[in-house]
Amino acid sequence: MKIVYKVWIDNDGKAFGEGPYRLLRLTEKTGSLHKAAYEMGMSYRKAIGVIQRAEKRLGITFLKRKIGGESGGGSTITEEGRIFLENYEVFVKDIDRAINSIYDKHFENFQQSK
Repeated sequence: MKIVYKVWIDNDGKAFGEGPYRLLRLTEKTGSLHKAAYEMGMSYRKAIGVIQRAEKRLGITFLKRKIGGESGGGSTITEEGRIFLENYEVFVKDIDRAINSIYDKHFENFQQSK
């Protein structure tokens, strides 16, 4: 047995969770929202919508976008976005520890030993 849960930040609707987090981290890694969306099996149009919705609902600008051209386009995480992502990571780890501790407290007698 194990506990399964989802956590997201809500502000007049779902604003930020695991999906936008992964999309932004992949964008940071690849330097491109388009590449990040592709790696996640998501259309670029949907990816832009996810980021714009999060930015609007949270009042944060996550990405600096550079339109393509001779040197190509790309996206980088803003400083505000980077700080938000770092806080979100710690927040999720704290929640995970707390939920698992509570779960263990109430269900330790039901754990199957292997």
